[in-house]
Amino acid sequence: MADPSSYRPKPGEIPDTPGVYRFRDEHRRVIYVGKAKSLRQRLANYFQDLASLHPRTRTMVTTAASVEWTVVSTEVEALQLEYSWIKEYDPRFNVKYRDDKSYPYLAVTMNEEFPRVQVMRGHKRKGVRYFGPYGHAWAIRDTVDLLLRVFPVRTCSAGVFKNATRTGRPCLLGYIGKCSAPCVDRVSADEHRALAEEFCDFMAGRTGTYIRRLEQQMTEAAEEMEYERAARLRDDIGALKKAMEKSAVVLADATDADLIAVAEDELEAAVQIFHVRGGRVRGQRGWVTDKVEEITTGALVEHALQQLYGEERGDSVPKEVLVPALPEPVEPVQEWLAERRGSGVSLRIPQRGDKKALMETVQRNALQALALHKTKRASDLTTRSRALEEIAEALDLDSAPLRIECYDISHLQGDDVVASMVVFEDGLQRKSEYRRFQIKGFAGQDDVRSMHEVISRRFKRYLAEKEKTGEWVDDASQTDLKDASGNDVPAVSGTGPQSTPENGLKDDDGRPKKFAYPPQLVVVDGGQPQVAAAKRALDELGIDDIAVCGLAKRLEEVWLPDDEDPVVLPRTSEGLYLLQRVRDEAHRFAITYQRTKRAQRFRSSPLDDVPGLGDTRKQALLKHFGSLKKLRSATIDQICEVPGIGRKTAETIAVALAQAAPAAPAVNTATGEIMDEEEPGTTGSGGDPVTAGAPDERRGQET
Repeated sequence: MADPSSYRPKPGEIPDTPGVYRFRDEHRRVIYVGKAKSLRQRLANYFQDLASLHPRTRTMVTTAASVEWTVVSTEVEALQLEYSWIKEYDPRFNVKYRDDKSYPYLAVTMNEEFPRVQVMRGHKRKGVRYFGPYGHAWAIRDTVDLLLRVFPVRTCSAGVFKNATRTGRPCLLGYIGKCSAPCVDRVSADEHRALAEEFCDFMAGRTGTYIRRLEQQMTEAAEEMEYERAARLRDDIGALKKAMEKSAVVLADATDADLIAVAEDELEAAVQIFHVRGGRVRGQRGWVTDKVEEITTGALVEHALQQLYGEERGDSVPKEVLVPALPEPVEPVQEWLAERRGSGVSLRIPQRGDKKALMETVQRNALQALALHKTKRASDLTTRSRALEEIAEALDLDSAPLRIECYDISHLQGDDVVASMVVFEDGLQRKSEYRRFQIKGFAGQDDVRSMHEVISRRFKRYLAEKEKTGEWVDDASQTDLKDASGNDVPAVSGTGPQSTPENGLKDDDGRPKKFAYPPQLVVVDGGQPQVAAAKRALDELGIDDIAVCGLAKRLEEVWLPDDEDPVVLPRTSEGLYLLQRVRDEAHRFAITYQRTKRAQRFRSSPLDDVPGLGDTRKQALLKHFGSLKKLRSATIDQICEVPGIGRKTAETIAVALAQAAPAAPAVNTATGEIMDEEEPGTTGSGGDPVTAGAPDERRGQET
């Protein structure tokens, strides 16, 4: 590990001008390339105190052994040079997007004497017009098959073309009218090129004029009673419209634009691009990348633009590029795009209308791509095994933690404080083992105290299950163990009778016990305070064979009890990735439950406390009186007028409403206006929309 001060440039050596810099390791390999508006200010950031640097930046500067730079005239030149050097050196610490598949394009070889339509992959060639990319090659072939009856362009290989020229016989497509057969001189080279250009115009989105021209020709042929020709034109129009239906109109103004969306977490990012031409989605592609440097969303967008347009010229760069965040600064990137296109390019964030709606669709695709990428990694048995081994090694465990439980606390400004427990076994989710907790020991916001309560309650249940199986220590030592409240709790000993799957882990009805399985590792969402609270809870219960750690979200640091410094797992560690998934799942499950509790609180009513009053009669009461406020002011005789409500029930309702505190005034959160209570059956504002948990998220049992 190198000391950055050993190769730090002397004061005044670094120019205060735009430029591009390279960090090299001890073997002279380029490990990082960056650009800057001011080289002096940017490079000074790398030579600060190591403790103040981001962990990924710290790793880079300690791996490097030297730094060098090149001065340029403008920021646009810096952008171009940075892209060239990243392509040339492939630095390990730069963001490098990788395609999640090799995307096929529909290509027209306009650089040949007789242009050919075909499927192409890989690097783009000069003189070839590309359309796409497409998700599958068969989608290209279906489109081409429809269009060949209207634009009979050559599709055969060079060998087939030469053989047909030599024998004087065209291929099958020439006989059935799906090739103009330039190989046997049915059309001249100029006529065939004109067909290829019409094909390209149609694929580029200029469809309306051509279809209208065919419709006019069909009408003229019918008027002249050339019905066979009119029928052929009708079929041609139908084929073109069918080909157009394969890509629906998404922007009504026939816009040419590329839409870029980014989904990211602390370690990875997924980029999705929709290519819109003539208002229709003509292609889609996506990338996934490791975030090997500290980087913002705007910088990810900038790297995506370099990847997309670094080798493009002319119309391949659209007039409009829509992004989720703008690079900083944005002007050099716009100038670079305009230079590659040859005219102005609008780079902006969509704010409203169809473009914003389409951007939301692209964003959903990016989120799904990132989730799919993570799922594929998590489903691989070898990867899961390696992740568990890395966790065991990093935390100094005796064996791989085959069962991991993770806990998270969730609340809204101290209200509706809840906790979640999620379970991963062998690196996979066990949703049937998920549990939910309401914090009951105190009121208010205290994550550390909440964590202590949850861990205590969960493992008291575990000890209670062990008591039923007979796994006890001797009687003399039982009363020596106290919980946080001073109550006696049973202790666990490895010397007592051993439980079996039949009698120890199953209830009398054969169902698995809720808390009978102990984890090998407890993970808490948080840093040192939360870890200390969890460890203290286990110590108070006399449990010393379960490891505890915490994962702090800000820097993805792993904290251990009684350690002043965190464990920093490598960025590429599968163990860190698994811990991150466990922590994120616990957070998701906790916040879903918290929102559900909050929604239930807003929907609560004093009528809920009336014994024997079901939903049907509640609705009848509210429908009859119009609101809870009017029901509260009604007399017993008036309540008895509601069908199904007797006098005794009416008296009970009146007493319950009188004892209940008046509802807080409802407030319109948009205007701040205090409204009359007209929301049936509510005691809160009733106007705050809350999303309840999805059905599959209700599997966890409340404890």
